Amino acid sequence: MLVFVVCATVLIAGYFIYGGFVDRVFGSDSERPTPATTMQDGVDYVPMSPRKVYLVQLLNIAGLGPIFGPILGALYGPIALLWIVFGCLFAGATHDYFSGMLSIRGGGKSVPDVVGDNLGTFFRSLMRVLSLVLLLLVGVVFVLGPAKLLGAQTGVAAAIWVACIFGYYFLATMLPIDKIIGRAYPVFGALLLFMAFGLIVALFVSGTTVIPTLTLESLHPKGLPLWPLMFITIACGAVSGFHATQSPMMARCLPNERYGRFAFYGAMVGEGLIALVWATLGMSFYQSPEALQAVLAEGGPGLVVNQISTSLLGVTGGFLAVLGVIVLPITSGDTAFRSARLILADFFSLSQKAVIKRLYLAIPLFVVGFVVTQVEFGIIWRYFGFANQTLATIVLWAAAAWLIRNDRFQWIATVPATFMTAVVTTYLMNAPIGFGLPLPVASGIGVAAAAASLIALQLGLRRPRPSTGALAHP
Repeated sequence: MLVFVVCATVLIAGYFIYGGFVDRVFGSDSERPTPATTMQDGVDYVPMSPRKVYLVQLLNIAGLGPIFGPILGALYGPIALLWIVFGCLFAGATHDYFSGMLSIRGGGKSVPDVVGDNLGTFFRSLMRVLSLVLLLLVGVVFVLGPAKLLGAQTGVAAAIWVACIFGYYFLATMLPIDKIIGRAYPVFGALLLFMAFGLIVALFVSGTTVIPTLTLESLHPKGLPLWPLMFITIACGAVSGFHATQSPMMARCLPNERYGRFAFYGAMVGEGLIALVWATLGMSFYQSPEALQAVLAEGGPGLVVNQISTSLLGVTGGFLAVLGVIVLPITSGDTAFRSARLILADFFSLSQKAVIKRLYLAIPLFVVGFVVTQVEFGIIWRYFGFANQTLATIVLWAAAAWLIRNDRFQWIATVPATFMTAVVTTYLMNAPIGFGLPLPVASGIGVAAAAASLIALQLGLRRPRPSTGALAHP
């Protein structure tokens, strides 16, 4: 219990101490108008209360990510908790803060344009492709998973549920953000928090030994190495590039920059706490990685969620577990499609105030999404973790470039960007889906790539510029 309490305390204290430091380095300005107030269109640019923005942002970035990823990460043992805590504070929350605040300073720009303004045309184009692929993949997967579960629970064909979920996605993508997302998401966000913290309290009072094995060594039953796999496996809760596609949505709704730390950095810390809960539950409820692995082999993380929730919270817990496994992925899927529409709208410079112009973009997106549901994309999905963390790495480099050009303390972004460059490069070089090189060789290439990126940034972007928000490529 003490380990969990210390980790949770560090995360909460980190929000106030390190999060405050990041906010001061960036220079949030409460007197500076935000796009929510200067560009209101009643559709995507809609001022919301800071509390509502926080809860919507939390659910946008979370879904099942801080549940399933940490459950799989629990196989590695207690060291997973350290990655969640320090990854969240120094990488993930910083990443989410800058992806949101740079969007605000850029007039609500989507992540490809935020990155492109800071790193140039090549990265703008790369991020458009990477973001759209990632968003479509998330959207489609989060149709099929809930549809299959609903089909099993109700006896209604999964194909019918696919159509129903796509219908909801279409409405959530087309309607003004405050009509469905702004109203329902705060409730679901509160449910996510209640479920996580209700379970950890129930675990404590159940008499179960919390984190029975204290070690920093990998406990993975299959002998998988910590480096770099754990840093890819646990994304949501530590650092996730998907978040950068979501932050600009709330950047268009935040009424004042002084709430940026709460809305962006704070939502990521909230997700880190949820991830911490589920990693602890995975390690404690089954008492050994082998026992956890056996349940995962039988029914995946969904079965783990159901067993833990039903055992600790009874029938109500079982109901919430099933509800969560159905609702939470849907709440990530709909915002994935909405973000994809906004990215395309920015690319084509197409105002989204008129319904017909939203249809121009939404219909092709959903046609492509439906086609993908008919294709076996298991191979593509294996690249998701790599693509997700690569996107996060690029956003961190963009933040570092902004800090350098504005003569700010760059290392809050440069250090995590360098580390994540080593992670994703090593993974690509070593993984069977990549080049399959021996781990020592792959690690050497990863470290070299990180060092080269760091040097390139320091040598290539040392030019002063006016502090007017988004950067122009030199």
